[in-house]
Amino acid sequence: MKVAIIGAKGYPYVYGGYDTFVKELAERLIQKNISVTVYNHKKLFTAYPETVNGIQVKYINAIETKSLSQLTHSVKSLLHACFSDADIILVVNAANGPFGIFTKLFHKKTIINVDGVEWERPKWKGLGSSYFYFAAWLATKLYDRIITDAEEMKKVYADKFKTNSTVIAYGANKRSSTNTTILQRLQLQSRGYYLVIGRLIPDNNADIIVQGFIQSTSNKKLLIVGDVSYKDDYADAIKNIQHPDIIFAGYVNDADELAALYHHCYAYVHGHEFGGTNPTMIQALASNCAILALNTRFSREMLADNEYGVYFEKDAVSVANHINYLDANETIVQALREHASQAITEKYDWDCITEKYIAVMKELLSTNKKD
Repeated sequence: MKVAIIGAKGYPYVYGGYDTFVKELAERLIQKNISVTVYNHKKLFTAYPETVNGIQVKYINAIETKSLSQLTHSVKSLLHACFSDADIILVVNAANGPFGIFTKLFHKKTIINVDGVEWERPKWKGLGSSYFYFAAWLATKLYDRIITDAEEMKKVYADKFKTNSTVIAYGANKRSSTNTTILQRLQLQSRGYYLVIGRLIPDNNADIIVQGFIQSTSNKKLLIVGDVSYKDDYADAIKNIQHPDIIFAGYVNDADELAALYHHCYAYVHGHEFGGTNPTMIQALASNCAILALNTRFSREMLADNEYGVYFEKDAVSVANHINYLDANETIVQALREHASQAITEKYDWDCITEKYIAVMKELLSTNKKD
């Protein structure tokens, strides 16, 4: 079986959720003697080996603007894959929905992982929101199999587009690092800070978390890991907040340092509003973090309702009240911490996830033979 993977930044480039997904899946497919080709954004790489860790890599140029980079890269990559000998083309991101027309014309079997409800995100307004909704709808018409990464996301696609999908969650690797080097650099104490990880965009609600922390009576610090890679008024407004107990660390790309930040935090605060299985939330669980999460149906699915975390509502007062509650109840925080990694069941295990993708691919190919 030969699989082409399109829509992420590439391999072995790992920063975002899609990139991690491609890395974890592709490396496991290779171990199963499945040929894998990953399409990379050429601009992000300085060297261009044809094969990395047994994975074939193609480097594709794109129109490098904020709105066109990903879309033009996907179009060119899909066209290239259509002329290749790939048996299956796996695409990530519902934004690539319209480009399934190419694979239809070339009779290529396709799978698309549609991720979240992009059309509801505040950063996409007007035309952007309409495009993502239209793209998601087209994905359900043009691709052979739709993958959603949460049961609640499956319900969204069933409700909005009257389309059945296969649920295959995003995974996490259980890892821990007790190294304190990064804590020393950031002047933090173990269990002395709340941790937020994510891009500084409206739908991650960092502004509400920051304001809630300021209103709380906590004697701990708030560490925010993440940023945006472009000039942005929302992100700048957050980073310009001056408070002695708030630390903006920017991007932390070293995996061991990130693992240490998870390990040593008092609690992880999750403000992501949209999407299915969130990578940072799942990693927080795998890292045995106590979790304070925005009350959404996606958070409740990942945390099994009240089993693995507590919830705040979308306002600063609720954040402040819950931080005060956690500060005053260390035994509850410790119990959540000790219990957290039990949430990483087979549903969120990368090996099991890989087997589910292989099953979908084999089913698609057997359908092709019957045709």
